[in-house]
Amino acid sequence: MHREIERVFRSEHGRIIAPLIRLSGSFDLAEDAMQEAFLAALDAWQSGLPENPGAWIQTTARRKLIDRLRRETRQQPLETAGEASVVPLMIQDTTEMFWAKHDDRLRLIFTCCHPALAREAQVALTLRTLCGLTTANIARAFVVPEATMAQRLVRAKHKIRVANIPYREPAPGVLPERLEPVLAVVYLIFNEGYAASHGEALVRHDLCREAIRLARLLIELIPGQAEAEGLLALMLLQDSRARARTGPRGELLTLDRQDRSMWDRAQIDEGATLIERALRRRKPGPYQFQAAIAAVHAQAPRAEDTDWREVAALYGELFQSQPSPIVRLNQAVAIAMAYGYECGLAVMDELAQQGDLDDYYMLHASRADLLRRLGRNGEARIAYARALQLTRNSVEQAFLRERISGLMIGPASG
Repeated sequence: MHREIERVFRSEHGRIIAPLIRLSGSFDLAEDAMQEAFLAALDAWQSGLPENPGAWIQTTARRKLIDRLRRETRQQPLETAGEASVVPLMIQDTTEMFWAKHDDRLRLIFTCCHPALAREAQVALTLRTLCGLTTANIARAFVVPEATMAQRLVRAKHKIRVANIPYREPAPGVLPERLEPVLAVVYLIFNEGYAASHGEALVRHDLCREAIRLARLLIELIPGQAEAEGLLALMLLQDSRARARTGPRGELLTLDRQDRSMWDRAQIDEGATLIERALRRRKPGPYQFQAAIAAVHAQAPRAEDTDWREVAALYGELFQSQPSPIVRLNQAVAIAMAYGYECGLAVMDELAQQGDLDDYYMLHASRADLLRRLGRNGEARIAYARALQLTRNSVEQAFLRERISGLMIGPASG
């Protein structure tokens, strides 16, 4: 029962809380109602699970919220008060028809990404509210301390309440300028699904599917946006490898060890077509560069056929448009594969000295891999151990422990 409750919370969080926020106009009231519903489930489900646990939670949370609103505001019954705030009174244009047609989750993203909020707060609040990610999960995505992220979330909710930021869709004319932070949110949702920050599974397919679904809606809502097309292409290309990323025992398989016959060719073809269309718009951006990189990997029949020089060059373009230490780290991996392990390691050592990624486990895992390949096993063990301290995903932990135990005196390869 407890596992089922956890599963419902993870997979249905956004679907449950978005309409609650719309009904109440309050993030806190919506979260309280949802938590009360899950607590009620602990008692109610003792005799057996309902046929549709997610719907049970959604209905129970809505009733609890309405009861609280009635007590606090002494409004009319739901049919004359609550429902009127949910259903649009008049459909005026095709954009409003779009919002009326689809659920509240995309509207919630645009609310969280209101320009009155700082960029980091926009993304963090959406991940917390829509996906139910913990503060620790979000802090990991931003590579900041958990306490710092907790403060950002509190300030963001306070800003929404004090500034009376409405829970509604943006006007059609401002949709394109509100798109950038929304795309960032969707991609972070996907990233948390593609490489779960905690738990026993490497991939959370529910979050990957949700991010892809939201990206499709964005393209439908704001057609002709090259970066939206690039993001969808990127996620499709990455997700095409999801089934091959773990072995029969659930162990992590790096890109060079994956069975490429398990890659989803339909997703690869769709992603490749999308990125070609986006690039033809001649408005390049970070998601398009990343999608182009993913396409190079996806279209290589074997790992050894990968055009690493092209990958390194594309990461260089990406770094010009989005200079960040994580992009530079990924470029260092490509440089190592294209021009030699020592070249890539030199870049990683520079990043390590700067200190920005000291708490980012992939820096230490990537350095360890190059050190292992160079036969510098003592240094590799230290780097692997540091990476092991930082990751909270059990699949990644098992992979790192295997690497540490497999290190032997002498050169390593593969």
